[in-house]
Amino acid sequence: MIKAAIIGSGFIGPAHIEAIRRLGFVEVVAICDSSLEKAQEKARQLSVPHAYADVAELLRHDGLQVVHNCTPNHLHAAINRQVLAAGKHLFSEKPLCMTGEEARELVKLADDSGVVHGVSFVYRQFAMVQQAASLIRQQQAGRIFAVHGSYLQDWMLYDSDFNWRVSATEGGASRAVADIGSHWCDTLQFVTGRRISAVMADFSIVHPVRRVARGASTTFAAAEENAGYDQVAVDTEDFASILLRFDDGSRGSLTVSQVSAGRKNRLAFEVNASEMSIAWDQEVPQQLWLGHRDSVNQTLSDDPSLVNRDVAAAVHFPGGHIEGWPDAFKNMMLNYYRFIQQGKRPGVDAAHFATFHEGASVLLIVEAMLQSHQQQRWVEVATLD
Repeated sequence: MIKAAIIGSGFIGPAHIEAIRRLGFVEVVAICDSSLEKAQEKARQLSVPHAYADVAELLRHDGLQVVHNCTPNHLHAAINRQVLAAGKHLFSEKPLCMTGEEARELVKLADDSGVVHGVSFVYRQFAMVQQAASLIRQQQAGRIFAVHGSYLQDWMLYDSDFNWRVSATEGGASRAVADIGSHWCDTLQFVTGRRISAVMADFSIVHPVRRVARGASTTFAAAEENAGYDQVAVDTEDFASILLRFDDGSRGSLTVSQVSAGRKNRLAFEVNASEMSIAWDQEVPQQLWLGHRDSVNQTLSDDPSLVNRDVAAAVHFPGGHIEGWPDAFKNMMLNYYRFIQQGKRPGVDAAHFATFHEGASVLLIVEAMLQSHQQQRWVEVATLD
């Protein structure tokens, strides 16, 4: 059994644990959090045998091989450095870090360390997203000329909605774009095989001041009634409209929102190419729409007997048995841990998951979008080289 530990036990930490446990060959041996009391309580709830309040102490846990960094954004870079220095395999929540300079540093440290490094870009792991990528990769779609879509949520719709991500100090200078727009960018770079090379962005703060409920607030949780509120100025965006250019000359557009009523978690995209259009909606994840000019449009289901051969392994049940976000998360962990199990290395062997290289690439896209909004002009996206 491979021994793994989780740092950070908020919304996403337990999701990592659940996916890991579904693999059958990985054991979650420890949780680390900001206080020992908090770590012990979460370890008790999730039946994890050990709890720590200090990362350095966790890294000395006997037999520990893999660490998952599920902490708030502003802690990612320092903890990732610490884990890499200890020589442990590392799977980091996104963003990889807070700045492009840190991203370049972490990519070099990860490559030099020889460990297996991954970043939690989960949407590329949906079977129908992989089918879309396969159609393009096998040239069944033809020449791509346009890519467009959105990532819409509503959990920040009210001025009383608040989370640590609202603060630029804790979440970063960008919120909606960095938090969810980053997923869309990784997904579309994966699907198309193209790199986003330039952006023109316009950000909007819908609630310049938010009423913050007194007491702790976790992601997607509603404030307690009669808790009382404090007013806090907001310096991160709720909404963004972005034009895109890809490195092959194709064009695109993206809308990102955390204030779209009724949209709970809708990542959607459409790729327009010379032979067909391809569209997918995360809230209907088992369907892929294929549009045609001279024949009937198609809706493909995630049936392992119907998808391309190189995609079938991402579908684990017969057609009609819906697989969704937790299953995509499992696919991500399965691909990552198989890499470790088989003794492979990112960069040397092709990885079926996002590595620190992809994490850094997307962070540089977000930086360019932020710069574009601030300067109100087209901005070229920097590269790692």
